[in-house]
Amino acid sequence: MAINMRRLRHEQELKQGELAARAELSMRYVGSIERARVSASVSVLGRLAAALNVDPCDLIRPPQK
Repeated sequence: MAINMRRLRHEQELKQGELAARAELSMRYVGSIERARVSASVSVLGRLAAALNVDPCDLIRPPQK
């Protein structure tokens, strides 16, 4: 999830703080998810997907090489 979230955020030219604000999460928590230090719950996954305007599956599918 961390790789996909970072890639999607970069594609949309969003900063971590902007994504955090959109998802109503702390920037520290979003950063921890992107660094794969913590796992996101299903509800947080949904909030992040909505903030990125993607399907939640786009965050959890294996990254393409």
